[in-house]
Amino acid sequence: MDIAASAGAGTDVHADTTATGKPHFEVLDGLRGTAAVMVVLFHLMGMPIAWADKGQWLHHAAMAVDFFFGLSGFVIAYAYDGRWPAMSVLQFVRIRLIRLHPLVLLGAVLGLISFLVDPFAANQKLVPLSVVLVDFLLALLLLPHPVLPNRWTDTHSLNSPAWSLLQEYIGNLAYALVLRRLGTRALGAVTAAAALWLGWLLWHRNSIDMGSDWLSWWGAPARMAFSFTMGLWLYRVRERLPQLRLGWGVLSLVLVLVFAAPLVPKTIPHGNGLFEGAVAMLLFPAILLCGAHSAIGGIERTLCTLAGRISYPIYILHYPFLLVYMNYALNAKPSPANLLLVGAGVFVLVVAVSWLALRLYDEPVRARLRRFAGARPAPGTRR
Repeated sequence: MDIAASAGAGTDVHADTTATGKPHFEVLDGLRGTAAVMVVLFHLMGMPIAWADKGQWLHHAAMAVDFFFGLSGFVIAYAYDGRWPAMSVLQFVRIRLIRLHPLVLLGAVLGLISFLVDPFAANQKLVPLSVVLVDFLLALLLLPHPVLPNRWTDTHSLNSPAWSLLQEYIGNLAYALVLRRLGTRALGAVTAAAALWLGWLLWHRNSIDMGSDWLSWWGAPARMAFSFTMGLWLYRVRERLPQLRLGWGVLSLVLVLVFAAPLVPKTIPHGNGLFEGAVAMLLFPAILLCGAHSAIGGIERTLCTLAGRISYPIYILHYPFLLVYMNYALNAKPSPANLLLVGAGVFVLVVAVSWLALRLYDEPVRARLRRFAGARPAPGTRR
């Protein structure tokens, strides 16, 4: 059934359509933007205090990655389920690489520049250039690399958010090779098995914030496996489930409130893991469904379109700038007022650079690559 028709007769839910005639999910685009901004603010607050709980207002914002994975699965199913077998696996991989990898490359370049020229971290200049360049080559390929100074224990030291893009690639490849072939029940069984895997980790670690560093790298595939397959399955069964429509503003507020909820006290055994598990496994699917069926118009549609376009650049490009900000905060010891002022400036800089990167680099490069490869843009998703 057509998405617009499923929202109800006479309701113009998805007036914005792609070149192929498939409508965008504007509210889901907008929610991706909301989650991306929350990630930047989470890092801005957490880095200067070495990730301490006190001073962090978005304790659960690391869960935005799980929301991204679920959203990705939903829109991947929407955009590509009907294109097989006319489309080959190679064509699918090419389309996804064109969509995602140009900004991966730019993020690696910004990460390299950030590491080499950071004026607040003299110890970084002691690392042999050959070592940094090897890490840079691995970053260009989206592969993990050894830890560099002032980078915690991140698996992708030059640009940490790239760890989730690696999982995105794995999920996309699993979809093209296996998951798309499964019936709805079989896909639901895979999702349930992944939920058990993730639930086991949450029970033992008491936090879903894992996978980005070498100390918890094995948590990354568990987070991706559940949320991505959940999104695929949810798209297939969406018409059988309640169709509640809340809109971008209300759903964004729900996300913010969840991310800002305090950590569950350690006096409650496994409490934080249970809370985050419930959010990932129950609330996020409900938000995806509400967003997919919500009607919007006017200013809200414009804001959602803008948020959807800039969300990926903000997410994949912000970290190198924040690493310099972190070293400034930890080594220059600014006053709280100055730190707040500089942090606000960094946020504005990140948004501005992301917008310029989108308009002057990402969109033109993708357009040229599509012409060269003869690939059409994927319908229904801006991610």
